[in-house]
Amino acid sequence: MKILRFLFLSTAIFAVNNAFCQNKAIVILLDGVPAEVLENTDTPFLDEIAGKQGYTRAYVGGKTGTYTETPTISAPGYMNMITGVWGYKHNVWGNSVKNPNYNYWNFFRAAAEVKPELKTAIFSTWEDNRTKLIGEGKANSGILKLDYSFDGFERDTIRFPHKPDRKYIFEIDELVSKHAANYIEQEAPDLSWVYLEFTDDMGHKFGHSPEMTKAVKDADQQVGRIWQSIQKRQKNSNENWMIVVTTDHGRTSDNGKHHGGQSAGERTTWIVTNRDDLNQQFNDDPAIVDIMPSVLRHLEVELPKEQKSEVDGIPFIGKLSIKNAQAKIDGNTLAIDWEPIDAKGKVEVYVSYTDNYSSGQPDNYKLLDKVAVKKGGYKSELNASSDKIKILLKAPHNWCNVWVVK
Repeated sequence: MKILRFLFLSTAIFAVNNAFCQNKAIVILLDGVPAEVLENTDTPFLDEIAGKQGYTRAYVGGKTGTYTETPTISAPGYMNMITGVWGYKHNVWGNSVKNPNYNYWNFFRAAAEVKPELKTAIFSTWEDNRTKLIGEGKANSGILKLDYSFDGFERDTIRFPHKPDRKYIFEIDELVSKHAANYIEQEAPDLSWVYLEFTDDMGHKFGHSPEMTKAVKDADQQVGRIWQSIQKRQKNSNENWMIVVTTDHGRTSDNGKHHGGQSAGERTTWIVTNRDDLNQQFNDDPAIVDIMPSVLRHLEVELPKEQKSEVDGIPFIGKLSIKNAQAKIDGNTLAIDWEPIDAKGKVEVYVSYTDNYSSGQPDNYKLLDKVAVKKGGYKSELNASSDKIKILLKAPHNWCNVWVVK
C-alpha cells in the first residue's frame, strides 16, 4: 500500500508539473545557407539540436509558376517565415520592404493579440526586421511593440567600421548571438527571433568556397551558445523549449554567389528543430511558411478564424488531417483535392469569391459541403464568375487554404 501510495503521489506531482510547464519558442535564421553547403559542413551544435529526426530539406519561393511564387530574396524570405504566407499576401518583394501588408499577422502579433502575457524578443543584425517587416509601432500593424529588442548595430560605423571584407557583420553577429544567449538564460522570453547575416555576405563574396564553409561553422558556434542557454533553462526551470533554425534562401548552383530566382539551388533550404513530435509535413518537403503555424501550435496560440483562414503554412508538429491542397477549374466545375493524413472525420469545404481580407475586411465564405477526409477531394459547379476564388478547407486537426486565380 505504501508503494502504491508513493506511485500515486509521484504520478500526481508529475501531472501537476507538466500542466504548469511553460512552452517557449525561439526561431534562428542564418542568412543564405544552401542545404548542400550545410550538409557538407561540420556543424556539431545543429546536429545535436536535430538529433535523429529533426533535420529536413525545405523550400522557399512559393510554388513556381503559380500565384504563390515569391522571389528567393532575403526580406521576402524573412516575411514568409514570420507570417506563414507567401508574397502575394504579405506584399514584400525585395529588401527595400516598400509596402508590406500587415493584415497578415506575424507570429509576434499573433502572440500579442491572443496571449498578451507572452514576452517577446528580437536579436538581429538587421534592424529592418523589427522596424519594417514586423512593423513595430506602426498603426497598421496593430501598434505592435516587442517586449525586448537588440538590433541596429549595423548603423554604428564607429564601433563597427564598414570595411569591404564585411567582417564587421561577423562581429555584429557575435555580439547579437552572445547577447541573445545571455538574455535567454536570464529572462527566457516566450517567443524570440534571432537573425544572423554573415553567412550570406560570404556567399555573395566568395560563393561555394572555404570562406563560406568557415562562415557556416562559425554560425553553428553562435547557434550553439544560444542552444546551451536553452538547455540550462530546461534543466533548471519547468520550461518546454522549441527551437527552429533555418535559412531564407539557397544560392545559384553554378558558383553559389547569387539568389533571387526560382532555380532548384535557390529554392532549396532546410529546417533544424529539437521537436520529437514531427509529422508528415516535416518529412515531405516542408516550406518556410510552415514555421509560423508550427511555432504558434507549440505556444498554444490559436489564431482567430479570420487570420487562421489565410495562413498558407501547415504545422509540422502535432496531428494533421490533410495537406497539399490544390484546386482548379475544369469547364464549369471547381475541382478541389487534398492529401489525407489522418483519415478520420470530415472536411468542411468553404468558398469565397471575394478577397476583402487583404484590405482588412472579412471575406464572404460559403459552406459548400462536408466531405470525408479520406475521400481526398470534392467537386462543385461554379455559381459565380470571379477572377479569384478562395477555397478554405477546415479539417479536424488543421486547416488549408488554396486559391484559383484565372
